[in-house]
Amino acid sequence: MAETFEVGTARLTIEDTVRVAREGAEVKIAAPALGRIAQGRLRLDELMARGERIYGVNTGVGGNVGISLPAEKMELLQHNLVRHLGCATGQPLPNDVVRAAILLRLATFSTGASAVRPELAEALAALLNRHITPVVPRYGSVGASGDLMPSAYIARVLIGAGEAEFDGRRMPAAEALEAAGLKPIPFAPKEALALINGTTVMTACAALLWMDGRRVLEALLSAAALAVEAMEAPAQPFDAWVQEQKGHPGQIAVAAFLRDMLAGSGYTRASSGQSCYSLRCIPQGLGQVWEGNQDGRAVVEREINSANDNPLIDPETGALHKAGNFYGGHIARLLDTWKIDFASMANWGNALIALLVDDRFNHGLPANLTPEPGVNSGFKGMQLSITSLACAVRQMAGPSSIHSLPTEQYNQDVVSLGMHAAVTAMDALECLRNETAMLLLAVTQAVDLRGGEAKLGQGSRRVYQSVRRLAAFQSADRPMEYEVAAVAALIVSGGLAN
Repeated sequence: MAETFEVGTARLTIEDTVRVAREGAEVKIAAPALGRIAQGRLRLDELMARGERIYGVNTGVGGNVGISLPAEKMELLQHNLVRHLGCATGQPLPNDVVRAAILLRLATFSTGASAVRPELAEALAALLNRHITPVVPRYGSVGASGDLMPSAYIARVLIGAGEAEFDGRRMPAAEALEAAGLKPIPFAPKEALALINGTTVMTACAALLWMDGRRVLEALLSAAALAVEAMEAPAQPFDAWVQEQKGHPGQIAVAAFLRDMLAGSGYTRASSGQSCYSLRCIPQGLGQVWEGNQDGRAVVEREINSANDNPLIDPETGALHKAGNFYGGHIARLLDTWKIDFASMANWGNALIALLVDDRFNHGLPANLTPEPGVNSGFKGMQLSITSLACAVRQMAGPSSIHSLPTEQYNQDVVSLGMHAAVTAMDALECLRNETAMLLLAVTQAVDLRGGEAKLGQGSRRVYQSVRRLAAFQSADRPMEYEVAAVAALIVSGGLAN
């Protein structure tokens, strides 16, 4: 039976998001949250009854804000908002991203500041609980009024428009709703605007990338520890005293991780010389990546729990606030910094494979890590693939947020491009994860050539065994793409060291 997660009682965390998006936890909107939502809607109804001019309710949106609408056109505007945004392109976003985005919109609604009806929030929750996943193309958002276009593809499923995936099949949304025992719900004034106007989709990407990025970093550090052992390099550079003299928390944490991996190792040697930087400077070179991941949690979780649409209504006082919480600047910048970190990690992996396969530098291991070089090329192809992936990650590491262009009648004259940052970060991390999987295959091969698992450290032995359950020693050349995919999937699951 799926776990039930209650929205609107405590602050949503990244782990909560993963449980709903990937593990299928059902959601329930807490009674106090439903009360806040109802109160916010009541405040909007009061403003409309007084004849107040309200952006996106009885006016056009964006550059059309100066156009007033009669009461009989207000609901039509809401439906037209999702209709006119039906021009996104590209491959669909992964289902877990879309499910996370739905959850984050519910978190925004639970503040009561979006002024939607409780029944709309319940209908959104039903998409999650009945496992109806809207089909959302990845290109179309500029991240300024939030993720308008991808959010519109989610929103329109509620009214039975667009496409959704249900029961493993892609179908018209109306059919998916009917198959799941649900009915379309029409939008009341402001509701479509509240659904599409915000940082929902980019933040959903960021939440999942935080978790995935952490797992890839730990996998890369595990591979680096195995490389230290396979190369019989000294472990002294990871001593706690050394790191304390520098003082950076990420460096200290990475060194501690490596010491745990190498504890009890019979391969590491006393420091009689200095190993190359990729083996010696791992805490100093990847410590900032660890910090970037850790520090990013606060940014993501603040955005997850924010009221990020426009206009906002204070459910307590009824005050109407026309502002810009939909702007995705914080998430865009965070994702851009992570892309740089991914490139640093990719460079490190490329340096390690270069050492391992080259018999000029690998301390007596055979060329390309094959027992019979010449007739066999061993891990030569794997090095080529790793280098290709590292180059791809580096190319995608360029910041998205600086490429702002004015759009939408010069209303959105500066844009965050947070969704662009998210898409490139997802693609870069996929490349990095595959690179890391290849490196893990290479270091386990190197360990076997050096003497086997018996002398490995306690932590690195667990990682070695996890990889070896999926891929046997390469005694002669063979295709290994399925083994790469299996190890990459193990990294995604977080089960590498289990």
